[in-house]
Amino acid sequence: MTPDQAQRLAVEASHALAAAGQGDLVWGHAAVRDPRGRGIWIKAPGWGLEEVREDRLQLVSWDATVLHGTGTPHKECHIHLGLLAASPDLVCTVHTHAPAAVAFGALGTPLLPLSHEGALFGGEDVPRFRATGALVSTPRLGKALAVDLGTAPAALLPKHGLVGAGRTVPSAVMHAVLLERACATQIRAAAAGPVRVRSDRTEARAKRAECWPDSQLEASWHYLLRRAADTLPPPVSREDPAP
Repeated sequence: MTPDQAQRLAVEASHALAAAGQGDLVWGHAAVRDPRGRGIWIKAPGWGLEEVREDRLQLVSWDATVLHGTGTPHKECHIHLGLLAASPDLVCTVHTHAPAAVAFGALGTPLLPLSHEGALFGGEDVPRFRATGALVSTPRLGKALAVDLGTAPAALLPKHGLVGAGRTVPSAVMHAVLLERACATQIRAAAAGPVRVRSDRTEARAKRAECWPDSQLEASWHYLLRRAADTLPPPVSREDPAP
């Protein structure tokens, strides 16, 4: 991967998340590891996910200094810096305020394998980051989040949102999308009555392998990119918002 490709992927990740309904005004972001080891490519503050383009990106160093681009970095750049520094095999991390994830996180109940999406965690509960319900705005909190995520594909941030991670950009985005969908499914099921049917751990693990190989994650990613191209308005040319 070249720096130009990393920037393009950071733009595409933002658009795919927007197409999946994970936008929240100007909040939420995806970060792609810089292939030269300088830090992360991430959108500049003040832009919605659907508005991101290459000239609205920043290259943020591992010590949270803007090396390329304008303005100050996101307060929560430490989410991505912490996760990517802790796991060199990860290429991309995602943070959004996906509504169903926020609602499900408030319930304090285990995430169950009720659907293909719920099987993403192989019959295990989704990790939860409880060090704070406020912003992950310091290196200490970013490191703590990395510990709680571990090797899981995604985690809930109760009272806040979610994070997704992956060894590819498509997998990180889709892990966030699938967690949101799993949360929404369980909320709907529980609203109708007690949950009585779900996969056991053996079936959930088998479904994870069968339903969510890289090929399927990439196919879903390309669908979201097509949807973004068809539905998202072109970015409006205007002055950058104040940091």
